[in-house]
Amino acid sequence: MAQFTVNTERFDPYKNFKFRVKWDGKYVAGVSKVGALKRTVEAVEHREGGDPSSVRKSPGQTKFEAITLERGVTHDTEFEKWANKVWNYGSGLGLEVSLKDFRKNVIIDVYNEAGQLAISYKVYRCWVSEFQAMPELDASANAVAIQTLTLQNEGWERDYEVTEPDEPTFTEPVV
Repeated sequence: MAQFTVNTERFDPYKNFKFRVKWDGKYVAGVSKVGALKRTVEAVEHREGGDPSSVRKSPGQTKFEAITLERGVTHDTEFEKWANKVWNYGSGLGLEVSLKDFRKNVIIDVYNEAGQLAISYKVYRCWVSEFQAMPELDASANAVAIQTLTLQNEGWERDYEVTEPDEPTFTEPVV
């Protein structure tokens, strides 16, 4: 694990409203919400016959929760293109799934209030398990139409090469 320095001047946690999502080396347009990165390790209970009546616990299988991405409906087709790699309607027998490239690695970048990259996570071997192209439409509503992509993944890790930025400071103007 890489060593990194800590900004002892910053006491405020990072906000959750400045972020970007990247796959295939490009940032994806308009992502407005990213689900939580959550990992669960199952507890395996066991005991030996000579032990007291209490149960021991050890770590078992690790599961990574699906991640949901949301964005407003636009003409950008990146969500749909990726979703179609898992199942493409009308493509013909034997061509419904793109087994060669339906998985992608995703990067989630979090920025500080000044717009500097502060934290980055790499999410591995993602694939689309659910795609909502259009939300329910309502003529009497006043809302943005949202697309949703649910990504299954095989793990994630923080990118420790992204270090804490030197945050800007303002000086008094010279008069």
